[in-house]
Amino acid sequence: MKFKDKHIAILGAGRSGQAAAALALKHGARVSLWDQAGPQAFADLPDEVETHPDADEAAAGSMQADILVLSPGIDTYGSYVAAYRPRAKELIGEVELASRVFKGRLVGITGTNGKTTTTELVSCMLAHAGLGGTACGNYGLPFSEVALAESQPEVIALELSSFQLETIEQLHPMVAVWLNFAPDHMDRYPSVDSYRKAKLRIFKNVGEGDVVVARWGEAIPDLCATLVTFSTEDSEAEWYSDGNEIRCRGELVMKMTEETALRGLHNAENLMAALAACRALGIPMAVLSQALRNYSPPLHRCELIRTLDGVEYLNDSKATNLHALNSALRSQTRPVVLICGGKDKGLDYTGVLPMLRERVLAVVTYGEIAGQIAEIIKGHCPCEQLVTLDEAVYKARDLAARGSVVLLSPGTSSFDQFTGYQERGDHFRKLVEQLQ
Repeated sequence: MKFKDKHIAILGAGRSGQAAAALALKHGARVSLWDQAGPQAFADLPDEVETHPDADEAAAGSMQADILVLSPGIDTYGSYVAAYRPRAKELIGEVELASRVFKGRLVGITGTNGKTTTTELVSCMLAHAGLGGTACGNYGLPFSEVALAESQPEVIALELSSFQLETIEQLHPMVAVWLNFAPDHMDRYPSVDSYRKAKLRIFKNVGEGDVVVARWGEAIPDLCATLVTFSTEDSEAEWYSDGNEIRCRGELVMKMTEETALRGLHNAENLMAALAACRALGIPMAVLSQALRNYSPPLHRCELIRTLDGVEYLNDSKATNLHALNSALRSQTRPVVLICGGKDKGLDYTGVLPMLRERVLAVVTYGEIAGQIAEIIKGHCPCEQLVTLDEAVYKARDLAARGSVVLLSPGTSSFDQFTGYQERGDHFRKLVEQLQ
């Protein structure tokens, strides 16, 4: 057993941490679980797991381990981990732990935007092909829960965030999907380059016999793996779409708007990436097309809430960075009244000005960063600065003409007013449904 008689200490007693504890225990390790939360966070754990509630930085002095495992969400480079790191021989993340015992194959998916939709699509198509296809990692189940099961899927769709990729060592996707790259998480990383280096770790163990699926024009390293490209801008890519027709090496394989519920150029890219990944596993195109017939796009990603007085209201709350905002604007065919704002993540909004000038009737800003955005875009398009999302929705309704779109695509995170993009999107949906 890989972990037999080793002491594995896990930081974080959430669902992923508890799954990692159970997985390590199953494989013969001595397991301890550490969290700054109180005893209530450790309920229902096996008796064999040594628990350490209220474990602050000072408590690190009492720990000595062979492997220190970080739960998702704990800052690899923060002071909390720095206190515990010297007390262990090796530092890894929860997905790395699971990868060392998982017996199936991995489709690893990363990118600044589109990861969750692509992961869902890959999972849906793999399941229809009888390969399991469980969605896990940064989306879906914790990877450790999947690796813990007695009956494991033959292939999984593994979404990988930059935070998770920071702590991989042996994790090896046989298909690695690189969707796109743009600045994000500048409140965590000291530079765009450091964020990019974290993302590029998805290729750490990729080699001959593996497949890399990447957006055309992306700057990725030269690899021994087979490269397959996709694009909505350059027909030279192996997979190309104009937003409706999807072609593979020039051959029409699907009409997206007729055969799926997906819409927009950004979703065309997500779909092509998923199709390319599944074709790399040898799944026939006919099986993939059939799998997509009943697929519903995830919530909060250019989700159509309703049409009122000839105006469409779209919930793109998942757009927590500027690349996602730009992609949402690029996908619109109607004039847009844009609602954006939220927490200040240190992003530079000047990059979206060209798309604002091209697609937007007016912008409504709100939240912590409302004034900063308004200052940048004034003179480029009409702008209203407000405080809350409620106020922003009512103002957008007044500004939207028949035939236009009210688009919530914040371009930043929600933590100034909401607990996450889901709560923000749910609140937007409720507000729109109540409009008269």
